[in-house]
Amino acid sequence: MAMKVDYTPRDALLVVDMQNDFCEGGALAVQGGSALVPAINAQIRAAHAAGALIVASRDWHPIDHVSFTHRGGPWPVHCVQDTVGAAYHPDLALPDSAIRLSKATAFDADAYSAFDGTGLGGYLHKKGIERVIVCGLALDVCVRATVLEARREGFETRLLEELSAAVDPAAVAECRREFMDAGAEVLT
Repeated sequence: MAMKVDYTPRDALLVVDMQNDFCEGGALAVQGGSALVPAINAQIRAAHAAGALIVASRDWHPIDHVSFTHRGGPWPVHCVQDTVGAAYHPDLALPDSAIRLSKATAFDADAYSAFDGTGLGGYLHKKGIERVIVCGLALDVCVRATVLEARREGFETRLLEELSAAVDPAAVAECRREFMDAGAEVLT
């Protein structure tokens, strides 16, 4: 069953990191990532039809990014610029008008939130966006950081929990509490 969100032109649907490397078969796969795509596509269609802004973030790492284990970081090599792994999931149906937002593009700095170093907060405020609806991968890493930063930026924030998957499913309950404590709404 599709989640019902009443989108308006004052909303932004923020699809976080639905990339090949975060889906099954990828370098840093999240269990169930690919299965989210059809329902996320339904949200994209609904948001687009209502005139909401659609933003799709992506990790877009240079070779030898600081987050990679061989550089002392916590993650295996993933989402390297212009590779198949960094591409959006092939079934993700982004309209031409969707904003494709790259993060973590510097060699020496990591970024988990779609707002981190991208200018997204200022852009959304300038466009009159009041509410951000978030879904994607991974709930306990980049989705988490994005939801919390959206709240710090002053946006009404909703997480579509069923359209997000976690690296560590045991972390979901703690993330949910953290989101609610920050004033975000969690739709399940």
